[in-house]
Amino acid sequence: MNDYLKPEGCEIPQQGCNLPSLQKSQEKIPLAGFLPEEFLQLPGVQPAFRGKQLFKWIASGVTSFSQMQNLPKSLRQQLEEDCCIRSSFISKKLVDPDGTVKLQLTLHDGKCVETVLLTDKDGRKTACVSCQVGCGMACAFCQTGRLGFSRNLEAVEIVEQFQFLEETVGKLDNIVFMGMGEPLLNLSAVRKAVAVLTHPEGRNLSGRRITLSTCGIISGIYDLADNGPALRLAVSLTTADEELRQQLMPVTAGNPLPKLKEAISYYIKKTGRRCTLEAALLAGKNTGRESAKQLIDFARDLNCHVNLIPWNPVEGLPFQEPSAKECKDFIRQLENAGVNVTLRHRRGRKIGGACGQLGKTES
Repeated sequence: MNDYLKPEGCEIPQQGCNLPSLQKSQEKIPLAGFLPEEFLQLPGVQPAFRGKQLFKWIASGVTSFSQMQNLPKSLRQQLEEDCCIRSSFISKKLVDPDGTVKLQLTLHDGKCVETVLLTDKDGRKTACVSCQVGCGMACAFCQTGRLGFSRNLEAVEIVEQFQFLEETVGKLDNIVFMGMGEPLLNLSAVRKAVAVLTHPEGRNLSGRRITLSTCGIISGIYDLADNGPALRLAVSLTTADEELRQQLMPVTAGNPLPKLKEAISYYIKKTGRRCTLEAALLAGKNTGRESAKQLIDFARDLNCHVNLIPWNPVEGLPFQEPSAKECKDFIRQLENAGVNVTLRHRRGRKIGGACGQLGKTES
């Protein structure tokens, strides 16, 4: 099921991702990532309230300058010549029987990125957005990590993911930076995207509805704590066994667990917000009694919640899904130690949209 949607004013070939490099929106400026004051830098956008008008229109989801009826016709024509609203387009849309939606977006240079809609049992809709093309963290159990790092996304490309999902499925409740890439290695673009999406004159999404998931970049956690924005922090821990974590997550070598725990503790104290520790459960690897004890010790004294995620299969990787008994026994050990823990429901597996599966789009 393919949806090819061309950005307004941008002549982009209606093809998939195996394209030669594209000129950025045919030299037109994409506006979806602009803040109100930034519109004033464009020719003809005066007085100041015009910037707010433009910002509100784009935040509302319009796809054409002709829809902006309270702008002078001459300004709309000028914008049409110089700008486009979005720089990317939907090149594939997949829908899982469980309701999960995955969009593959083709970017201005022909590269692709994926974004996913997740719906919980209460009907709340969450956008899972990417911040990089590919990922350089090389976690052993993750499909995206096999792609390697291509480039950081620009803020506009992050905002567009949210907009495309909202255009596809309706108003969203939350956003999580848990897609392709490591958010703390592209923090400037993440900050800008969050500023756009939370701006009171626009989409006005609450910062409490935004979660950033990191594999454990210590310097980035301190930076986020000290300089904001104030988001919910989730740390992909997987295991609190230093040696095993180095094997599974190479980032551990430069970000050792004791220092990572100090950074998490600092974030919690500085922001006053509880942190989430995430663990992908791999059968026979990190599901035993000793693994549970190590995770309990790591979580001790932290104001945190533990999310357990049974590993989602990725073809070619040497891991197995944990059995229901493994998960149950692991949860019981954490609960008996007083750890707040949740076993996550797996969604989007049939379309490669589940945790750790992004980067291989199949119909």
